[in-house]
Amino acid sequence: MDTDAQPSTLPERDSSPAPGQGAEQGSRFACFSRRRERSSAGGSGEARAAESGESREGGREEAAARPLLRRGPVLLALACLAFVGLLSAFVVQPFLIPSSSMENTLQVGDRVLVNKLAYRFGGEPHRGDAVVFDGTGSFVQEAPAGNPVAELLRGAGAAVGLAPAAETDYIKRVIGVGGDRVTCCDKRGRIKVNGEPVDEPYLHPGDSPSEVPFDVVVPEGKLWVMGDHRARSSDSRDHLGDPGGGTVPLDKVIGRADWIGWPVGRWTSLKRPHAFDGIPAAAGSHG
Repeated sequence: MDTDAQPSTLPERDSSPAPGQGAEQGSRFACFSRRRERSSAGGSGEARAAESGESREGGREEAAARPLLRRGPVLLALACLAFVGLLSAFVVQPFLIPSSSMENTLQVGDRVLVNKLAYRFGGEPHRGDAVVFDGTGSFVQEAPAGNPVAELLRGAGAAVGLAPAAETDYIKRVIGVGGDRVTCCDKRGRIKVNGEPVDEPYLHPGDSPSEVPFDVVVPEGKLWVMGDHRARSSDSRDHLGDPGGGTVPLDKVIGRADWIGWPVGRWTSLKRPHAFDGIPAAAGSHG
């Protein structure tokens, strides 16, 4: 046996290739590069996701804001209508003049503003006031039945002066209050209140104070009312034979007509005339 013989091959002490050689070194670099790329890609993905999230959030906010912007004018209009409705119900109500019974003081188509607070806190109508009242039970014995929807629409229009008031609502001038004796007429054709003749400057030109003779004592808590255009006014004189004798209960008075609000050329206040200043008060009268 030749002990000096050298093996034809040397045993491998390290199967790993030398640094900088072999496929593994390349793969280590490649893995490192891929990790960096993945990390970089992951970072950009997160940024993109964040940007996308912000974009979606912004889109949702804009989408939520758009309906609010669209609803804004509607909500404002509803709020205005509610305000006008409350104002009309409790403070001042426009009233469209539908007939010529108050000419020339009021013309057909005028909108008067009715002060609903005028008699609310203990005050009562005075002689000479132009008042709006519900004639149910005095001028009209029963309110006419109507379509509920049509009545609702008419009421909404009347609240802003765009439609006539209810058929049972009237506007007339107060001639006598509770306790007054109102008669027609003296030798000069004038109406007398508590024995005193009244010169009425507001009467329609050419009208006489009344073609219908009467002599009434106004019950307490009632009013005797007449239109300024006596020839065309259906007023207390025309209901002498009805329950109540043509007088209007105080609790049926809606308010006092204080201003003409429309048309613009007729803007004016409706002051109480001085025609009744010299009338003596009857027993129980607040005039």
